[in-house]
Amino acid sequence: MTSNSALESTIDKILNNTEKDILDNLKSALDESQQSLDDSIPKLESEYDKIISDGKKEADKIEKQIVGSSDLEARNKQLRFLEEAVDKVFSTALDRIAKTDRSGDYSNLIKTLLNEATQILGTSEIVVLTSTNDREVVQSELSNLPGSELSNDTIDCLGGIVAKSKDGAMTFDNTIDARIERLKPLIRKEIAAKFGVEN
Repeated sequence: MTSNSALESTIDKILNNTEKDILDNLKSALDESQQSLDDSIPKLESEYDKIISDGKKEADKIEKQIVGSSDLEARNKQLRFLEEAVDKVFSTALDRIAKTDRSGDYSNLIKTLLNEATQILGTSEIVVLTSTNDREVVQSELSNLPGSELSNDTIDCLGGIVAKSKDGAMTFDNTIDARIERLKPLIRKEIAAKFGVEN
């Protein structure tokens, strides 16, 4: 098995494992959300190939550094290279997401994020905050969610929503940024385990 195939297999396994963990934590709500996210970014498929290619190149560098290293200095260097490569892949992915068109399937993603938030908060009586770029699509989806309203305040994020119960007692951050941040530690752990680096 080539290192490229191993990396593709590792990334697929990481995404599948991460999705399963989050599905358990969100009581199966994330499966529908992930599907909506996948459906909302079909224009990024060609960019995905480039991200994977860049990731493979970085992973090859990391693997060369990891193989045969056993002392503490080499281990620390491995961790730094691993962190830099993961950060670079995440940074590239975030740039692509930031440029995603807000029309078409994106409204399905927003609908899913809103439904998820009402399930987590246990109420549809919510106040929703979003970015300036997403206000129009969020407002459109909120018209189908009785008892909800769009805040006049905006937040700085790639996309998605922050939902608060109207009494202010509960808040759920369901922005794309927050979702990615929740995934990062799991992905880093899986990649580190794949290359035999413990952190």
